[in-house]
Amino acid sequence: MAEPLTIYKMTILYMLDNAGFPLTGTQISDFFLEQEYTDYFQVQEVLSDLADADLILSKSTHSNTQYTLTSSGKETLDFFGDKLNDEIKLDIHDFLKKNKLEFKKENSMLADYYKTTNQKYAVRCQTCSGENTMIDLTLLVSTREQAEAICFNWKNQNEDVYAYLMDLLLK
Repeated sequence: MAEPLTIYKMTILYMLDNAGFPLTGTQISDFFLEQEYTDYFQVQEVLSDLADADLILSKSTHSNTQYTLTSSGKETLDFFGDKLNDEIKLDIHDFLKKNKLEFKKENSMLADYYKTTNQKYAVRCQTCSGENTMIDLTLLVSTREQAEAICFNWKNQNEDVYAYLMDLLLK
């Protein structure tokens, strides 16, 4: 039987391979916590180990980190995937099936901000559908609080903003 850390690593690689889109650290942690496989801190350590070994790629924003499988991660999974038993694989498939629509929705709305050279904040808001970007909007604001508010509200109001812009621009 493989060590727990090896199983956790293979579990994450298997999840990312089967999701078909990036997963956030929270989404991955939720799986481990729901199944009571391990604790949050162990999952964070395993994610860090996988990223350090270039088996997964992490992309961070101010409020979120998304993970994708690298080609090296895929090769590792192909080679060591037999370390995962069928029960774990079934748990992963059930978890992804139950949450796939919500995860896709969460991961298709991106918002982040950065400080510009003139001490303002640029807020970039995106909505994606698969490989296509439906809207990519960058706004310049004066304060960090405004930037954070836009990022927070983008998650709930991006569809309304998109519909408004389309209606206005297609008149």
